[in-house]
Amino acid sequence: MELFKYMETYDYEQVVVCQDKASGLKAIIAIHDTTLGPALGGTRMWMYESEEAAFEDALRLAKGMTYKNAAAGLNLGGGKTVIIGDPRKDKNEAMFRAFGRYIQGLNGRYITAEDVGTTVEDMDTIHEETKYVTGISPAFGSSGNPSPVTAYGVYVGMKAAAKEAFGSDMLEGKVVAVQGVGNVAFNLCKHLHEEGAKLIVTDINKEAVQKAVDAFGAKAVDVSEIYEQECDIFAPCALGAIINDDTIPKLKAKVIAGAANNQLKENRHGDMLTELGIVYAPDYVINAGGVINVADELYGYNRDRAMKKVENIYSTIEKVFEISKRDHIPTYVAADRLAEERIETMRMSRKSFLQNGNHVLNKR
Repeated sequence: MELFKYMETYDYEQVVVCQDKASGLKAIIAIHDTTLGPALGGTRMWMYESEEAAFEDALRLAKGMTYKNAAAGLNLGGGKTVIIGDPRKDKNEAMFRAFGRYIQGLNGRYITAEDVGTTVEDMDTIHEETKYVTGISPAFGSSGNPSPVTAYGVYVGMKAAAKEAFGSDMLEGKVVAVQGVGNVAFNLCKHLHEEGAKLIVTDINKEAVQKAVDAFGAKAVDVSEIYEQECDIFAPCALGAIINDDTIPKLKAKVIAGAANNQLKENRHGDMLTELGIVYAPDYVINAGGVINVADELYGYNRDRAMKKVENIYSTIEKVFEISKRDHIPTYVAADRLAEERIETMRMSRKSFLQNGNHVLNKR
């Protein structure tokens, strides 16, 4: 790939390539934008087909974090790391210690956290070399497992989406079809059950499905049948790209609101949802509870304060809907616009401040 051309096109600030022969570390740190503050984004460890694929993933994910952090109202920019390797067999202490030293060398421009293929224990090892890491063990003042907080954010965002679609944010009696019953989704089901929603669940993990059936009286269906269920709300909480040409015609829900990342296979599928009158809560806005939670660690973690910030996802989703109606655009575009407007406002404010400051200095 033409890296500099790609970076210029999408306005990336920095890419850092890190290697440590002794430990086998091969890492790519991508920093997209630091207008709002230092870049925060997790470290993903994956067996990529090629180095080019790893670069592309790091860049794509970093930009996504810029938008996610901006839309969430955080004073943080977007960045991401990918480590090339098999997380099941290639990890070692020296690798993450070496990686921590590279992060420390960026002097706070980039702050990491756990992601796919990495764990709290890995973050603890990184923490041995740098303070610029979140999602570490509670013993170090961390927030611990982010899944319950992410789930709560999805829950309050779903209520905002229900209000847009049905005129009320009450979920009692609403039928919610939940795709995937992992840690986040199980906690989401708990909130929905406590409010009186009726649940339909599916997962490739039959034990996870049975757990939801036993705990919440959920109805279990086959993974291939979840899209066509008679329901009010469809909650994708597993794979990405599940809103596509094949699934959209099957959907009977009036609302799509779930925890999964990259739910739209292509942007045009968001356009199709708008044309069908389906209210879509953009994924990176509604599932921001986890990053909001770990970001609070940067101030000395306070769970009550963090949860109040997560509750703001409700009003953020409302703003997305307002922009969508104001500008006559699909909600996925409105979410981007919300983030872009915040970044541009800060950029212009900073530019004006610098210009006025120089003017004052020149007068002196």
